[in-house]
Amino acid sequence: MHVIDTLSAAGAERVAVNIVNHLPRDKYAPYLCTTRSDGPLDALVAPDVVRVRLRRTARFNAGAVLRLRRVIRSNGIRLLHAHSSALFIARMAAAGTNTRIVWHAHFGRYATEDRRAYHYRMATAGIGGVITVNREMKEWCTRRLKLPSKLVWYLPNPVSLNDGSPEIPAESLPGGLGQRIICLANFRPEKDHFTLIRAMARVAREAPSAHLLLAGKTNHAAYKKAVEEEIAALGLTARVSILGERHDVSAILRGCDIGVLSSVSEGLPMSLLEYGAARLPAVATDVGQCPDVLDHGRAGILVPKESPEKLASALLSLLRSTEERKKLGDRSYEWVSKTFGAETVMRQLCGIYETVLGGAMDCGERTQTERDILTSQTWS
Repeated sequence: MHVIDTLSAAGAERVAVNIVNHLPRDKYAPYLCTTRSDGPLDALVAPDVVRVRLRRTARFNAGAVLRLRRVIRSNGIRLLHAHSSALFIARMAAAGTNTRIVWHAHFGRYATEDRRAYHYRMATAGIGGVITVNREMKEWCTRRLKLPSKLVWYLPNPVSLNDGSPEIPAESLPGGLGQRIICLANFRPEKDHFTLIRAMARVAREAPSAHLLLAGKTNHAAYKKAVEEEIAALGLTARVSILGERHDVSAILRGCDIGVLSSVSEGLPMSLLEYGAARLPAVATDVGQCPDVLDHGRAGILVPKESPEKLASALLSLLRSTEERKKLGDRSYEWVSKTFGAETVMRQLCGIYETVLGGAMDCGERTQTERDILTSQTWS
């Protein structure tokens, strides 16, 4: 069972959905538990995934813990895969059971900021293992959380290469053909939209038809307002469109020409993986696992963080060359398919699960009870 707080359109949530959808069904009966609420990604969950909805409204909710414990016990859940802060409710619910816990640490910034995070050190004591979103986070877990290195794994985020979403008419998106730049990033400080907006000011001077689309939910209202003010102050209101949170991301990407990410810190960004899946050439800052996703510059362009000038130069080089855009887009698709495709990552994840469970996976045919659960049951 995967446990996550919500199914909002964000990186950790996309990872959880991609994993439960692609887990091999001959080995696992997949469950997905949301502790607080669902969200737009709810529609993407495969129909055979058993849903558990706790609907807790407070940080600690004894009723939610007890409901999750009942589901664990009554369905023989052997492994809880807890994402981000859902670790805490998973740990409480599994207390006194034989269920093992794996924590998926999506907080790449913890390693960059070298946080002590004593609460996570306590919560991870004695669990089955930790999966991290980048190698720096793996090192942080062994050093700060005092976890044995053999129980901490770096696992690439899986990406679905074909989601079947419908096309969006080109005329419905702002900007013209060959001139659309998309930034898929929620509005929060580590995404550093300011560097991108300042780069766009130069781009607009040299490529007047270029148009920047910002897609992502608002995590930080004051930050978003400051971004909007920066757009206005630089005279870019007609050159930058804020799309907000979108549920048709893949279709939007197919209607764009360049993907960009200007973050000052990252784990393994799903946005870059989604650019690759859409054959979109990308420019990204050289932080976190961005170099891995762009094959260290062979499948995209890497620039230093907080450098509007170099970011603008990279964007302009792609805007000016259809051939270069196609070449990098094809390379990105090939690299993402090979390295981060769901089948590749699932093989690695199954190995982790088998290690945590002691190698005693039962890969045989499911019982009738399991088949009934997978076809009919939802817990609320």
